[in-house]
Amino acid sequence: MIDGLQYAKWSEKIFRQMRTGRVDAVHVTITYHETFRETVQVIEQWNRWFERFPNLIFHGRTAADVQIARDTERTAIFFGSQNPSCIEDDIGLVEVLHTLGLRFMQLTYNNQSLLASGCYETVDSGLTRMGRAVVAEMNRVGLVVDMSHSGERSTFDAIEHSTRPIAITHANLHSWYPVLRNKSDALLRALGESGGFLGLSIYPHHLRNGSACTLQDWCDMVARAMDLVGPEQVGIGTDLCQDQPDSIVEWMRTGRWTKAIDYGEGHADAAGFPAMPHWFNDNCDFENLRAGLKAAGLEQTVIDGVMGGNWLRFFAISFGTAQTDQTKECRVVALST
Repeated sequence: MIDGLQYAKWSEKIFRQMRTGRVDAVHVTITYHETFRETVQVIEQWNRWFERFPNLIFHGRTAADVQIARDTERTAIFFGSQNPSCIEDDIGLVEVLHTLGLRFMQLTYNNQSLLASGCYETVDSGLTRMGRAVVAEMNRVGLVVDMSHSGERSTFDAIEHSTRPIAITHANLHSWYPVLRNKSDALLRALGESGGFLGLSIYPHHLRNGSACTLQDWCDMVARAMDLVGPEQVGIGTDLCQDQPDSIVEWMRTGRWTKAIDYGEGHADAAGFPAMPHWFNDNCDFENLRAGLKAAGLEQTVIDGVMGGNWLRFFAISFGTAQTDQTKECRVVALST
């Protein structure tokens, strides 16, 4: 069981819920608008959690660590950034952060960045000169290009320019629910043709009918996503923000770039985090998703892929350097499926 994106208020309670839910690996956001030094401070905090709870969690760096997590009944934590602020304007920090354990980095978070355009910009100018250079460096070291919050043209550019498959770790289908964060069918077909990966979100602002979205409706959307992207290139990216105060969603949306309040996908009357749908509140609820996918008529092997096997294959081809022989990683995948 692998979740392609969470940003919870981390605690022993949540780490224990991961074990109750038998979650083998989670891609966790460690930084949004933070600078490099601030990101290092977050990594320091995670190092303390790894020291305090070694029987529950450990720092994941390779696909092989997912198998270790399964064997030792722990959860492997894979670091990611939802914005390139952590590399500031220094391409050399891509390799530094990868060395420190970063495995995913979004090129934008809703706005224009030094690398690309976000999905909230009126004009999407595509990858910038620095963006193309950074993508090439991310490809070299084994840092996944994540375009979850990016605009359409920028994402098409990333697919074309990247020599490795990219990911959209947490988003849904625009044709299912037309909000700016969800992705067009044409884009998802291109993602699939390039070998890229889609993690499907349970964050209510990405769901048809929001918090009232039914499990059946979400599972039917999963099946449609597999038709567009490919049955082995779709997984889960819940975007779970469990126990976070509303001040955090304000930080996510506003950062340091504006003095005004940005409501993002919300509005003034509902500025905070939306309530999760009743069928998914925390890491104990992943079996609800498995049951829903079965009720939707998916075959067991397909369900196993969506629940984690597909992410594991993507990890195996993504995290090593461009020169690394992937044979060992692929052997791990074969043993795990």
